[in-house]
Amino acid sequence: MKMSFRCPAQILLLPVLLVAARGAARGEQTPLDAGRIREIAAMLPEHASGPGQPITNRAAWEALATRYPNVTEVIANAARRAAQPLPEQPDSLYLEYSKTGNRDHWQDVAYNRRIRVHVFALAECLENKGRFIAPLEQTVAAVCAERTWVMPAHDGSLKNFRGEILEIDLGSSGVGLQLATADYLLGDRLSAATRKLIRENLERRIFAPFRAAVNGTGPEFWWMRAENNWNAVCLNCITGAALQALDSAADRAWFVAVAEKLIGHYLDGGFTSDGYCVEGLGYWNYGFTHFVLLAENVRQATGGKLDLLARPEVARDALFGPRSEILGGVCISIADADPGDAPSGILMNYLCRRFGLDFSRWRQVSLEGELYDKVTWGFLSAELPRIPCKEGLEDMPWRSWFPDSGVLVCRPGPGAKVPFAVAIKGGNNGVNHGHCDAGSFSVVSGKTMVICDPGGEVYTARTFSAHRFDSNVLNSFGHAVPVIAGKLERAGSEARAGVLSKNFTETADTLTFDNRSAYAVPDLQKLERTFVFHRGDKPSLEVRDEITLASPETFETALITWGTVRRIGDNELEIADGDDAVRVIVDTQGRAFELKQQTINENVDTKRKPIHVGLVLNEKISTAIITLRISPVVK
Repeated sequence: MKMSFRCPAQILLLPVLLVAARGAARGEQTPLDAGRIREIAAMLPEHASGPGQPITNRAAWEALATRYPNVTEVIANAARRAAQPLPEQPDSLYLEYSKTGNRDHWQDVAYNRRIRVHVFALAECLENKGRFIAPLEQTVAAVCAERTWVMPAHDGSLKNFRGEILEIDLGSSGVGLQLATADYLLGDRLSAATRKLIRENLERRIFAPFRAAVNGTGPEFWWMRAENNWNAVCLNCITGAALQALDSAADRAWFVAVAEKLIGHYLDGGFTSDGYCVEGLGYWNYGFTHFVLLAENVRQATGGKLDLLARPEVARDALFGPRSEILGGVCISIADADPGDAPSGILMNYLCRRFGLDFSRWRQVSLEGELYDKVTWGFLSAELPRIPCKEGLEDMPWRSWFPDSGVLVCRPGPGAKVPFAVAIKGGNNGVNHGHCDAGSFSVVSGKTMVICDPGGEVYTARTFSAHRFDSNVLNSFGHAVPVIAGKLERAGSEARAGVLSKNFTETADTLTFDNRSAYAVPDLQKLERTFVFHRGDKPSLEVRDEITLASPETFETALITWGTVRRIGDNELEIADGDDAVRVIVDTQGRAFELKQQTINENVDTKRKPIHVGLVLNEKISTAIITLRISPVVK
């Protein structure tokens, strides 16, 4: 979500699987340390403050426009939007999700309403002529008149819509943050009535419900202890709004202390201990950007005395972005990722500067996000305090290995003549935003992911229901793994690819998984999948399955691609995607097999639907070794 209302890659709202947070029942809250609140209060300024500079500091805003010319495009955008009527948002749009599961119609209108707060406020700060105040105040009044700021996809019971409860979600916390930022930046340029309306809505919809949830006088929001991006996003938005809107230092300190306490759920649970983000790269961009914004604005508000980025686990999590690159800007698309996702440039610029890494590749030439994001990034000091990074990226030319999650990225190494690399996915089938993909893999040849992980689907009500894995792009049919006895991999954390052995050298990386638990096949006695990635002038990937069954069953393995497949021999395939291609030699120990191609006809965001390439043995087997040898086609 470059914006609080939009997804980073898909420009759609980015919900998550609503898992129950552990210990989220009413009355289980851990009391805050009053002494810590007093310590933080002493660090904070006397009055509320926010990121960047108020509109009255003209020198600062003029300098910003000079440094980042793209922000001036906002003025033209604001002029266009000001000339258009405010989009109507009737109740019927909100209710559509509860009736049909369609979330896009409401979200599109909500985005086009709420973005006006960001665009008009930023344009006014840049231009300083007063012409965007009236449309901004009209938008604020309309947003504050909405029944609820909670997104319909997060209000299945419609209790927020009916006014029976006041919950906080990604959407409502984001609205609160942007209104608070507009109020802070524009100050008395806004009418007294508009400022009062903003403060009243922040108190009623955000601050009061959050205080009750933390203090135990109201139900705790599930995301407060959730181990996913919701935790970071909501804490950043609520804390950022409080720092800008609450005049009492003690009140602001309370919100900072809560964030300091609860953010550990995201940092510890949203990542494995090796720094792998189980939700995928797009969610890392989203969630970790919000964590960084929280950390940076708390650091600024406390005069550098409280720096959440200096927590020991953060450097590990911060490096997930660069470590997720397979080759040449192509990154892993595991889980609910968007193929084509890459680490956020503006986020990487900041992280490299803070951790003392080379940021020449990530030079900041434009600003991203909404109002709060843009002013935070735009007004950053040229010199930021450095945090020693002990994690290192020493293995990056060769590989990225995440042992706790079983994910391995194999690269060709320094000076390689042939661009060929792979990503291998172990782990289990029970993580947030995860798929049934234990033991799957993808292959990059040249500049293209020729054998792919297709990433996620366009979200619907089904995506986050008991029918999630009815989707053939989320279940194992959409991944390069076997089908045994006609069965796909099962879902859940018990279904896993456990590491049996590994051996990594500069010439070859070898990794073996035990995949038996991924299949509910009683007669399956052995399923070991071994990957061997060979480097050098003739790189290749070998994928070997060793299978033993108590009685004969059907067996097939699979490849997934967006390209075209042709059989060029009895045991040889060529898969091409644009200018790049791979050759696949299939060794079945003499058994005949059939090539079955099937388009995965699910709603995906890629221009082409992925294709399941099944390699189906013609006879049932009790024991077999099936080997695929994949190599780049060098033209």
